Amino acid sequence: MTHDTLPLPRLRVVTREIDPVEDVLSYTPSYAPAFWSRRDASLAAFGSIHELRAAGGVESPARFVAERWRAIAAAAEIDDPVGLPGTGLIALGSFAFDPRSTKTSTLTVPWIVVGRRGGRSWVTRISHADSVVDDELLGLPARVPYGPHWSATLGPGAMDPDAYQDAVRAALGAIERHEVDKVVLARDLVGTAPVGADLRRLVRSLASGYPDCWIFAVDGLIGASPETLVTVSAGTVTARVLAGTTARGADVDADAAASVALATSPKDQDEHRFAVQSVLSSLRPHTSALAAAEQPFTLRLPNVWHLATDVEGVLSDAASSLDLLEALHPTAAVAGTPTRDAVELIRRLEPFDRGRYAGAVGWVDGSGDGEWAIALRCAQFDAVPAGSRDAIPLTAYAGAGIVAGSDPESELLETRVKFRPIVEALA
Repeated sequence: MTHDTLPLPRLRVVTREIDPVEDVLSYTPSYAPAFWSRRDASLAAFGSIHELRAAGGVESPARFVAERWRAIAAAAEIDDPVGLPGTGLIALGSFAFDPRSTKTSTLTVPWIVVGRRGGRSWVTRISHADSVVDDELLGLPARVPYGPHWSATLGPGAMDPDAYQDAVRAALGAIERHEVDKVVLARDLVGTAPVGADLRRLVRSLASGYPDCWIFAVDGLIGASPETLVTVSAGTVTARVLAGTTARGADVDADAAASVALATSPKDQDEHRFAVQSVLSSLRPHTSALAAAEQPFTLRLPNVWHLATDVEGVLSDAASSLDLLEALHPTAAVAGTPTRDAVELIRRLEPFDRGRYAGAVGWVDGSGDGEWAIALRCAQFDAVPAGSRDAIPLTAYAGAGIVAGSDPESELLETRVKFRPIVEALA
Protein backbone atom coordinates (compact mmCIF):
# COMPACT_ATOMS: atom_id res chain seq x y z
CA MET A 1 0.00 0.00 0.00
CA THR A 2 1.16 3.56 -0.67
CA HIS A 3 0.08 6.86 0.85
CA ASP A 4 -0.49 8.57 -2.49
CA THR A 5 -4.26 8.78 -1.95
CA LEU A 6 -4.08 9.96 1.66
CA PRO A 7 -4.03 13.65 2.59
CA LEU A 8 -0.57 14.87 3.53
CA PRO A 9 -0.29 16.19 7.09
CA ARG A 10 0.36 19.76 8.14
CA LEU A 11 2.98 19.50 10.84
CA ARG A 12 4.30 21.66 13.66
CA VAL A 13 7.98 21.16 14.48
CA VAL A 14 9.73 22.54 17.55
CA THR A 15 13.47 22.03 18.24
CA ARG A 16 15.18 23.11 21.44
CA GLU A 17 18.77 22.79 22.56
CA ILE A 18 19.32 20.74 25.71
CA ASP A 19 22.25 19.83 27.94
CA PRO A 20 24.73 17.54 26.15
CA VAL A 21 23.57 13.92 25.85
CA GLU A 22 26.19 11.20 25.62
CA ASP A 23 24.08 8.10 24.90
CA VAL A 24 21.57 9.20 22.27
CA LEU A 25 20.76 5.56 21.41
CA SER A 26 19.02 5.04 24.76
CA TYR A 27 16.17 7.34 23.66
CA THR A 28 14.88 5.03 20.91
CA PRO A 29 12.77 1.90 21.50
CA SER A 30 14.53 -1.39 22.14
CA TYR A 31 12.19 -3.40 19.90
CA ALA A 32 12.24 -1.04 16.88
CA PRO A 33 15.19 1.35 17.11
CA ALA A 34 15.33 4.31 14.72
CA PHE A 35 18.90 5.56 14.78
CA TRP A 36 21.63 7.17 12.67
CA SER A 37 25.18 8.01 13.68
CA ARG A 38 28.72 8.58 12.56
CA ARG A 39 31.55 9.74 14.79
CA ASP A 40 30.18 12.49 17.10
CA ALA A 41 26.85 12.98 15.28
CA SER A 42 23.80 10.91 16.23
CA LEU A 43 20.03 10.96 15.76
CA ALA A 44 17.60 8.77 17.71
CA ALA A 45 13.89 8.81 16.93
CA PHE A 46 10.71 7.56 18.55
CA GLY A 47 7.28 6.94 17.07
CA SER A 48 5.77 7.75 13.70
CA ILE A 49 3.50 10.71 13.06
CA HIS A 50 3.42 10.03 9.31
CA GLU A 51 4.91 7.49 6.96
CA LEU A 52 5.44 7.67 3.23
CA ARG A 53 5.53 4.20 1.70
CA ALA A 54 6.38 3.09 -1.82
CA ALA A 55 5.33 -0.52 -2.20
CA GLY A 56 7.08 -2.96 -4.51
CA GLY A 57 6.41 -2.21 -8.14
CA VAL A 58 6.68 1.59 -7.90
CA GLU A 59 9.06 2.46 -10.75
CA SER A 60 11.04 5.02 -8.74
CA PRO A 61 10.43 4.86 -4.97
CA ALA A 62 12.77 7.82 -4.28
CA ARG A 63 10.97 10.09 -6.76
CA PHE A 64 7.57 8.97 -5.47
CA VAL A 65 8.57 9.82 -1.89
CA ALA A 66 10.50 13.01 -2.78
CA GLU A 67 7.46 14.71 -4.31
CA ARG A 68 5.34 14.06 -1.23
CA TRP A 69 8.11 15.01 1.18
CA ARG A 70 8.55 18.35 -0.58
CA ALA A 71 4.84 19.09 -0.08
CA ILE A 72 4.93 18.08 3.60
CA ALA A 73 7.99 20.27 4.24
CA ALA A 74 6.48 23.28 2.44
CA ALA A 75 3.37 23.15 4.65
CA ALA A 76 5.16 22.56 7.96
CA GLU A 77 5.48 25.17 10.72
CA ILE A 78 9.10 24.87 11.87
CA ASP A 79 10.51 26.52 15.02
CA ASP A 80 14.22 25.66 15.01
CA PRO A 81 16.62 28.13 16.63
CA VAL A 82 19.36 25.48 16.81
CA GLY A 83 19.93 25.23 13.05
CA LEU A 84 22.30 22.26 12.95
CA PRO A 85 22.18 19.39 10.44
CA GLY A 86 19.50 17.05 11.76
CA THR A 87 17.44 19.66 13.63
CA GLY A 88 13.96 20.85 12.66
CA LEU A 89 11.75 18.67 10.49
CA ILE A 90 13.40 15.37 9.58
CA ALA A 91 12.42 11.91 8.41
CA LEU A 92 14.39 8.67 8.37
CA GLY A 93 14.16 6.41 5.35
CA SER A 94 15.30 3.23 3.65
CA PHE A 95 14.74 2.24 0.04
CA ALA A 96 14.65 -1.09 -1.78
CA PHE A 97 17.57 -1.90 -4.06
CA ASP A 98 15.36 -3.01 -6.94
CA PRO A 99 12.09 -1.25 -7.85
CA ARG A 100 10.69 -4.73 -8.59
CA SER A 101 11.37 -5.79 -4.99
CA THR A 102 8.40 -6.98 -2.94
CA LYS A 103 9.79 -4.99 0.00
CA THR A 104 8.40 -1.56 0.76
CA SER A 105 10.53 1.60 0.73
CA THR A 106 9.70 3.90 3.63
CA LEU A 107 10.24 7.46 4.85
CA THR A 108 9.08 7.93 8.44
CA VAL A 109 8.44 11.22 10.24
CA PRO A 110 8.93 10.55 13.97
CA TRP A 111 7.20 12.17 16.93
CA ILE A 112 10.41 12.79 18.83
CA VAL A 113 14.07 13.13 17.82
CA VAL A 114 17.02 13.39 20.19
CA GLY A 115 20.19 14.53 18.42
CA ARG A 116 23.83 15.26 19.06
CA ARG A 117 26.45 16.93 16.84
CA GLY A 118 29.71 18.70 17.63
CA GLY A 119 29.16 18.50 21.39
CA ARG A 120 25.68 20.10 21.21
CA SER A 121 22.42 18.25 21.81
CA TRP A 122 18.77 18.93 21.06
CA VAL A 123 15.29 17.48 21.15
CA THR A 124 12.71 17.91 18.39
CA ARG A 125 8.97 17.34 18.85
CA ILE A 126 6.81 16.90 15.76
CA SER A 127 3.04 17.14 16.02
CA HIS A 128 0.04 17.95 13.86
CA ALA A 129 -0.27 21.69 13.37
CA ASP A 130 -3.68 21.87 15.03
CA SER A 131 -2.52 20.11 18.22
CA VAL A 132 -1.24 21.90 21.30
CA VAL A 133 2.24 21.02 22.58
CA ASP A 134 2.93 21.98 26.19
CA ASP A 135 6.31 23.71 26.45
CA GLU A 136 7.09 21.48 29.43
CA LEU A 137 7.04 18.51 27.03
CA LEU A 138 9.88 19.97 24.97
CA GLY A 139 12.51 18.61 27.36
CA LEU A 140 14.29 15.31 27.08
CA PRO A 141 12.03 12.23 26.93
CA ALA A 142 12.60 9.30 29.25
CA ARG A 143 15.52 7.00 28.54
CA VAL A 144 14.73 3.35 27.83
CA PRO A 145 17.00 1.05 29.90
CA TYR A 146 18.97 -1.50 27.90
CA GLY A 147 17.82 -5.10 27.98
CA PRO A 148 20.13 -8.08 28.47
CA HIS A 149 22.74 -9.15 25.93
CA TRP A 150 21.63 -11.72 23.38
CA SER A 151 22.97 -13.63 20.39
CA ALA A 152 21.48 -14.72 17.08
CA THR A 153 21.72 -17.96 15.15
CA LEU A 154 22.85 -17.78 11.52
CA GLY A 155 23.19 -20.29 8.73
CA PRO A 156 23.28 -20.57 4.92
CA GLY A 157 20.51 -18.81 3.06
CA ALA A 158 19.11 -19.24 -0.44
CA MET A 159 22.62 -19.04 -1.92
CA ASP A 160 25.19 -21.24 -0.17
CA PRO A 161 28.96 -20.94 -0.86
CA ASP A 162 28.95 -23.45 -3.72
CA ALA A 163 25.97 -21.80 -5.37
CA TYR A 164 27.65 -18.41 -5.01
CA GLN A 165 30.76 -19.57 -6.84
CA ASP A 166 28.52 -21.01 -9.58
CA ALA A 167 26.82 -17.60 -9.87
CA VAL A 168 30.20 -15.88 -10.16
CA ARG A 169 31.13 -18.26 -13.00
CA ALA A 170 27.85 -17.44 -14.73
CA ALA A 171 28.58 -13.73 -14.31
CA LEU A 172 32.05 -14.16 -15.80
CA GLY A 173 30.40 -15.82 -18.79
CA ALA A 174 28.13 -12.81 -19.20
CA ILE A 175 31.14 -10.49 -19.02
CA GLU A 176 32.98 -12.54 -21.63
CA ARG A 177 29.92 -12.26 -23.89
CA HIS A 178 30.03 -8.44 -23.35
CA GLU A 179 26.57 -8.38 -21.73
CA VAL A 180 28.04 -6.36 -18.82
CA ASP A 181 31.42 -4.96 -17.79
CA LYS A 182 30.82 -5.52 -14.09
CA VAL A 183 28.13 -7.04 -11.90
CA VAL A 184 27.87 -7.11 -8.10
CA LEU A 185 26.61 -10.43 -6.77
CA ALA A 186 25.41 -10.88 -3.21
CA ARG A 187 24.70 -13.91 -1.06
CA ASP A 188 22.62 -14.25 2.09
CA LEU A 189 22.70 -15.72 5.57
CA VAL A 190 19.44 -16.38 7.41
CA GLY A 191 18.80 -16.78 11.10
CA THR A 192 16.81 -15.75 14.13
CA ALA A 193 17.11 -13.52 17.18
CA PRO A 194 15.21 -14.10 20.43
CA VAL A 195 11.79 -12.50 20.69
CA GLY A 196 12.09 -9.48 22.96
CA ALA A 197 15.77 -8.94 22.08
CA ASP A 198 16.95 -5.37 22.66
CA LEU A 199 18.04 -4.60 19.10
CA ARG A 200 19.92 -1.53 20.33
CA ARG A 201 22.54 -3.95 21.66
CA LEU A 202 23.40 -4.79 18.05
CA VAL A 203 23.43 -1.10 17.09
CA ARG A 204 25.70 -0.31 20.04
CA SER A 205 28.12 -3.09 19.14
CA LEU A 206 28.41 -1.85 15.55
CA ALA A 207 28.88 1.77 16.67
CA SER A 208 31.64 0.73 19.05
CA GLY A 209 33.47 -1.41 16.49
CA TYR A 210 32.97 0.78 13.41
CA PRO A 211 32.78 4.46 14.53
CA ASP A 212 33.84 5.78 11.10
CA CYS A 213 30.97 3.99 9.35
CA TRP A 214 27.38 5.12 9.05
CA ILE A 215 25.54 3.22 11.80
CA PHE A 216 21.85 2.85 11.02
CA ALA A 217 18.67 1.27 12.34
CA VAL A 218 15.69 2.10 10.13
CA ASP A 219 12.51 0.03 9.85
CA GLY A 220 14.20 -3.18 10.99
CA LEU A 221 17.32 -2.70 8.83
CA ILE A 222 20.42 -2.49 11.05
CA GLY A 223 24.01 -2.14 9.91
CA ALA A 224 27.31 -0.27 9.63
CA SER A 225 27.99 1.06 6.14
CA PRO A 226 31.33 2.48 5.05
CA GLU A 227 29.88 3.95 1.86
CA THR A 228 28.26 7.38 1.51
CA LEU A 229 25.73 7.44 -1.29
CA VAL A 230 25.22 11.22 -1.07
CA THR A 231 25.09 14.03 1.45
CA VAL A 232 23.66 17.48 0.80
CA SER A 233 24.40 20.31 3.22
CA ALA A 234 23.86 24.01 2.50
CA GLY A 235 24.39 23.56 -1.24
CA THR A 236 27.41 21.25 -1.05
CA VAL A 237 27.07 17.72 -2.42
CA THR A 238 29.48 14.96 -1.37
CA ALA A 239 29.75 11.23 -1.96
CA ARG A 240 32.28 8.50 -1.18
CA VAL A 241 32.75 5.70 -3.69
CA LEU A 242 34.05 2.33 -2.47
CA ALA A 243 34.87 -0.48 -4.88
CA GLY A 244 37.77 -2.87 -4.64
CA THR A 245 38.27 -4.75 -1.38
CA THR A 246 40.79 -6.97 0.37
CA ALA A 247 41.02 -8.43 3.87
CA ARG A 248 43.28 -6.85 6.47
CA GLY A 249 46.59 -8.60 7.10
CA ALA A 250 47.27 -10.72 10.19
CA ASP A 251 50.24 -8.52 11.26
CA VAL A 252 51.70 -5.12 10.43
CA ASP A 253 53.80 -6.34 7.50
CA ALA A 254 51.01 -8.46 6.02
CA ASP A 255 48.56 -5.58 6.45
CA ALA A 256 50.83 -3.16 4.60
CA ALA A 257 51.34 -5.71 1.84
CA ALA A 258 47.57 -6.19 1.51
CA SER A 259 47.08 -2.44 1.15
CA VAL A 260 49.76 -2.15 -1.54
CA ALA A 261 48.42 -5.17 -3.42
CA LEU A 262 44.93 -3.64 -3.50
CA ALA A 263 46.22 -0.24 -4.63
CA THR A 264 48.18 -1.80 -7.50
CA SER A 265 45.65 -4.42 -8.59
CA PRO A 266 44.49 -3.81 -12.21
CA LYS A 267 41.29 -5.82 -11.54
CA ASP A 268 40.37 -3.70 -8.49
CA GLN A 269 41.36 -0.44 -10.18
CA ASP A 270 39.07 -1.29 -13.11
CA GLU A 271 36.20 -2.13 -10.75
CA HIS A 272 36.74 1.14 -8.89
CA ARG A 273 36.89 3.24 -12.04
CA PHE A 274 33.51 1.90 -13.18
CA ALA A 275 31.99 2.91 -9.83
CA VAL A 276 33.46 6.44 -9.80
CA GLN A 277 32.33 7.19 -13.36
CA SER A 278 28.84 5.98 -12.47
CA VAL A 279 28.58 8.52 -9.63
CA LEU A 280 30.10 11.41 -11.59
CA SER A 281 27.81 10.94 -14.59
CA SER A 282 24.75 10.81 -12.31
CA LEU A 283 25.66 13.95 -10.33
CA ARG A 284 26.83 16.19 -13.21
CA PRO A 285 23.33 17.30 -14.30
CA HIS A 286 22.66 18.61 -10.77
CA THR A 287 26.02 20.11 -9.81
CA SER A 288 28.77 22.51 -10.77
CA ALA A 289 32.46 22.34 -9.84
CA LEU A 290 32.14 18.57 -9.46
CA ALA A 291 35.51 17.04 -8.65
CA ALA A 292 37.04 13.68 -7.79
CA ALA A 293 40.65 12.63 -7.31
CA GLU A 294 42.30 10.97 -10.29
CA GLN A 295 43.51 8.05 -8.17
CA PRO A 296 41.67 6.34 -5.27
CA PHE A 297 43.08 6.11 -1.78
CA THR A 298 43.10 2.99 0.42
CA LEU A 299 40.53 3.24 3.21
CA ARG A 300 41.32 1.20 6.32
CA LEU A 301 38.47 -0.36 8.27
CA PRO A 302 38.77 -2.84 11.15
CA ASN A 303 38.18 -5.82 8.84
CA VAL A 304 39.07 -4.71 5.28
CA TRP A 305 40.91 -2.30 3.01
CA HIS A 306 38.81 -0.53 0.37
CA LEU A 307 39.74 1.54 -2.63
CA ALA A 308 37.94 4.85 -2.03
CA THR A 309 37.34 8.11 -3.88
CA ASP A 310 35.65 11.19 -2.44
CA VAL A 311 33.48 13.26 -4.77
CA GLU A 312 32.39 16.85 -4.06
CA GLY A 313 30.41 19.45 -5.96
CA VAL A 314 28.09 22.44 -5.64
CA LEU A 315 24.35 21.93 -6.09
CA SER A 316 23.32 23.85 -9.22
CA ASP A 317 19.56 23.24 -9.16
CA ALA A 318 16.76 22.76 -6.65
CA ALA A 319 17.38 19.04 -6.24
CA SER A 320 16.97 17.62 -2.73
CA SER A 321 18.99 14.76 -1.31
CA LEU A 322 16.02 12.52 -2.17
CA ASP A 323 16.15 13.70 -5.79
CA LEU A 324 19.85 12.80 -5.89
CA LEU A 325 19.03 9.32 -4.60
CA GLU A 326 16.84 8.94 -7.66
CA ALA A 327 19.72 10.08 -9.89
CA LEU A 328 22.43 7.97 -8.24
CA HIS A 329 20.86 4.67 -7.28
CA PRO A 330 21.89 2.04 -8.02
CA THR A 331 25.57 2.88 -8.40
CA ALA A 332 28.06 0.66 -10.17
CA ALA A 333 29.55 -0.09 -6.73
CA VAL A 334 26.47 -2.16 -5.76
CA ALA A 335 24.97 -3.08 -9.14
CA GLY A 336 27.51 -2.99 -11.96
CA THR A 337 27.87 -1.48 -15.42
CA PRO A 338 25.97 -0.87 -17.60
CA THR A 339 23.62 -0.49 -14.66
CA ARG A 340 20.36 -1.57 -16.29
CA ASP A 341 21.95 -4.71 -17.73
CA ALA A 342 23.73 -5.48 -14.46
CA VAL A 343 20.50 -5.25 -12.46
CA GLU A 344 18.81 -7.59 -14.91
CA LEU A 345 21.68 -10.06 -14.51
CA ILE A 346 21.39 -9.81 -10.71
CA ARG A 347 17.71 -10.71 -11.00
CA ARG A 348 18.65 -13.82 -12.96
CA LEU A 349 21.56 -14.98 -10.82
CA GLU A 350 20.49 -14.15 -7.24
CA PRO A 351 17.80 -16.55 -5.95
CA PHE A 352 16.35 -14.03 -3.48
CA ASP A 353 14.92 -10.54 -3.20
CA ARG A 354 17.63 -8.21 -1.85
CA GLY A 355 15.00 -6.04 -0.23
CA ARG A 356 16.68 -2.90 1.09
CA TYR A 357 20.18 -4.35 1.18
CA ALA A 358 22.39 -2.15 -1.09
CA GLY A 359 19.59 0.43 -1.28
CA ALA A 360 19.71 3.90 0.26
CA VAL A 361 19.35 4.48 4.01
CA GLY A 362 19.52 7.78 5.87
CA TRP A 363 17.61 10.97 6.65
CA VAL A 364 16.30 14.11 4.99
CA ASP A 365 15.32 17.46 6.54
CA GLY A 366 12.74 20.07 5.66
CA SER A 367 15.07 21.91 3.25
CA GLY A 368 15.94 18.70 1.39
CA ASP A 369 19.41 18.39 2.91
CA GLY A 370 20.32 15.01 4.30
CA GLU A 371 22.78 12.17 4.75
CA TRP A 372 22.36 8.91 2.83
CA ALA A 373 24.50 5.79 2.86
CA ILE A 374 24.33 2.58 0.87
CA ALA A 375 22.85 -0.10 3.14
CA LEU A 376 25.80 -2.49 3.43
CA ARG A 377 27.15 -4.71 6.25
CA CYS A 378 23.60 -5.06 7.49
CA ALA A 379 20.80 -7.41 8.50
CA GLN A 380 17.05 -7.08 8.03
CA PHE A 381 14.91 -8.01 11.04
CA ASP A 382 11.40 -8.98 10.00
CA ALA A 383 8.17 -8.96 11.97
CA VAL A 384 7.69 -11.98 14.22
CA PRO A 385 5.37 -14.48 12.50
CA ALA A 386 1.87 -14.77 13.93
CA GLY A 387 1.80 -17.27 16.78
CA SER A 388 5.58 -17.34 17.21
CA ARG A 389 6.98 -16.61 20.66
CA ASP A 390 10.62 -17.44 20.35
CA ALA A 391 12.23 -16.07 17.18
CA ILE A 392 12.67 -12.89 15.13
CA PRO A 393 13.56 -13.81 11.52
CA LEU A 394 16.61 -12.02 10.12
CA THR A 395 18.60 -12.02 6.90
CA ALA A 396 22.13 -10.68 6.39
CA TYR A 397 23.73 -9.94 3.02
CA ALA A 398 27.20 -9.39 1.56
CA GLY A 399 28.35 -8.99 -2.03
CA ALA A 400 31.39 -8.64 -4.28
CA GLY A 401 32.01 -6.92 -7.60
CA ILE A 402 32.66 -9.31 -10.47
CA VAL A 403 34.76 -8.09 -13.42
CA ALA A 404 36.90 -9.80 -16.04
CA GLY A 405 39.63 -11.68 -14.20
CA SER A 406 37.59 -12.29 -11.02
CA ASP A 407 38.19 -15.63 -9.30
CA PRO A 408 35.08 -17.36 -7.83
CA GLU A 409 36.85 -18.55 -4.70
CA SER A 410 38.42 -15.13 -4.05
CA GLU A 411 35.04 -13.43 -4.46
CA LEU A 412 33.50 -15.88 -1.98
CA LEU A 413 36.25 -15.05 0.51
CA GLU A 414 35.54 -11.34 -0.01
CA THR A 415 31.91 -11.85 0.98
CA ARG A 416 33.04 -13.69 4.12
CA VAL A 417 35.19 -10.72 5.10
CA LYS A 418 32.28 -8.34 4.44
CA PHE A 419 29.92 -10.47 6.53
CA ARG A 420 32.27 -10.20 9.51
CA PRO A 421 31.01 -6.90 11.04
CA ILE A 422 27.35 -7.94 11.24
CA VAL A 423 28.05 -11.61 12.04
CA GLU A 424 30.41 -10.77 14.90
CA ALA A 425 27.99 -8.18 16.28
CA LEU A 426 25.10 -10.68 16.11
CA ALA A 427 27.23 -13.19 18.04
